[in-house]
Amino acid sequence: MHSFSPLRIRNHSLLPIVQGGMGVGISASSLSAAVARENALGTIASIDLRHLHPDLLEQSKALASQEHYDRLNRIALDREVKKALKLANGRGMIAVNVMKAVSDYAALVKQACESGAQAIVMGAGLPLELPDLTRDHPDVALIPILSESRGIQIVLKRWMKKNRLPDAIVIEHPNHAGGHLGATTIEDLGDSRFSFARVLEETTNVFRQLGLESEKIPLILAGGMANVRKISTALRQWGAAAVQVGTAFAVTREGDAHENFKQVLAGARDEDIVEFMSVAGLPARAVMTPYLQKYLRNEQKLQASAKADPRRCVQSMNCLQVCGLRDGISKIGQFCIDQRLTDAFNGDVRKGLFFRGKDPLPFGQQIRSVYDTIQYLLTGNTTKATNHALA
Repeated sequence: MHSFSPLRIRNHSLLPIVQGGMGVGISASSLSAAVARENALGTIASIDLRHLHPDLLEQSKALASQEHYDRLNRIALDREVKKALKLANGRGMIAVNVMKAVSDYAALVKQACESGAQAIVMGAGLPLELPDLTRDHPDVALIPILSESRGIQIVLKRWMKKNRLPDAIVIEHPNHAGGHLGATTIEDLGDSRFSFARVLEETTNVFRQLGLESEKIPLILAGGMANVRKISTALRQWGAAAVQVGTAFAVTREGDAHENFKQVLAGARDEDIVEFMSVAGLPARAVMTPYLQKYLRNEQKLQASAKADPRRCVQSMNCLQVCGLRDGISKIGQFCIDQRLTDAFNGDVRKGLFFRGKDPLPFGQQIRSVYDTIQYLLTGNTTKATNHALA
């Protein structure tokens, strides 16, 4: 049993735990449904879900075009959302995470809503037009991911003009989260403007200036929160409504990725986790694998020879709106993010890019269940469940 107040989103009363969206294929129907069955918020990452569907992968070979790949990915998203809702059996919530940075984000939002997603979570850019994209689906909760109060203020002002408010806001600390990070440069990751306490205080002031009741928009802290003491501080002292956790759920038994993927993430030491500039023009955090070590060794040489050439990306799916490799932008990453994340999903340590959060995992190198993970996050209990039906 825990003593935290529930996270309230629309007519749902949930555990104050949100599972973060992780692509490619890391958080799909299996993981999100397992989290939802515990009455928390599970999230499907919308990026390139074809890899969970052999028939769609086979169809991908028939026609190498971005339009064809995008269509197949929307079919995969539809399948995963419907499967997750069925497996969740009416408990918790199923959200879909859509990155603003991908070129077909609007189509993915529309597909997620039509497939029955109960919430849309959007980061990797300011989701200013999200209310417009979901106008025909007013019952879908909208949850932007932001890292500082300035971005929150911009989103609130724009959405208020559309007579819409966020149903919750995820505040992600770039100095702790995994994957693409909400800062401009690597040197910027530790800037004090991202401090949770500061952002919460400044956001409360923004609510007051805009005439909003802060308790009606739950604030969810993300990045380095897979620790019961940090969660207690966030919920009891700072006034957050919930926390979002990614890597700790990625390594659970119910996680959708290959077992090798889970072992790489769970076995990473502090010195194995590094920051680098990704192809999207944002800092990123991942495990130092043989691939990443080789890439960073050759990074300057690759950047020096950067040249815009769309043909280098014929096998890339869910292309980014801005890509260092395709667009020849020399100051940022020079690799195909989709291919490298696909290799990681399949457990290929030699070629994969394994995004990971910075902080220790609850059970070290152990692969445990979603149930065990949530019990630890809420109570600090590290005992392995033996009689839980879903464990």
